[in-house]
Amino acid sequence: MAREDNRRDRREREETPEFADRLVAINRVSKTVKGGKRFGFAALVVVGDQRGRVGFGKGKAKEVPEAIRKATEQAKRSLVRVPLRDGRTLHHDIEGRHGAGRVVMRTAPAGTGIIAGGPMRAVFEMLGVQDVVAKSLGSQNPYNMIRATLDGLKQEASPRMVAQRRGKKVADILKKPETEAPAEAAEA
Repeated sequence: MAREDNRRDRREREETPEFADRLVAINRVSKTVKGGKRFGFAALVVVGDQRGRVGFGKGKAKEVPEAIRKATEQAKRSLVRVPLRDGRTLHHDIEGRHGAGRVVMRTAPAGTGIIAGGPMRAVFEMLGVQDVVAKSLGSQNPYNMIRATLDGLKQEASPRMVAQRRGKKVADILKKPETEAPAEAAEA
């Protein structure tokens, strides 16, 4: 009886769309054989929960829907968690690299929106970022742009993570060093 309940729960979880997905690129590829050309399709998909998790996947198949399905499944398996400030922007400016692709991502004030092109915009929308300024430098290949963006996002660290790593309190991390120096000089 317990097994049936577990199966039912699992099916219900799979049916509820907790992830949003975005098709970034679809490419028709061909293989030349003795009788002519065989066509196939390659799909690039970005998946996210729009609350701080994002992943990408690529799929290849003879038909477009099958390629998209494979890419979506792979993307769901490769999700990464990214800490967001106030659930809307990055904590600090970051740079990501992959191959010849290089991207620069900057935190932005509320109301700025997503200022980013193509594949990077898809990553930010699926991640749930609302305010960011990003620039792609180097390769325009969508695969490399997404990999470079995710490389940068993996470097993102919240003040809580930094404090935990240093063994300090969050307040000590966020304290500005300029305010401490004049107070020490006044005491002396």
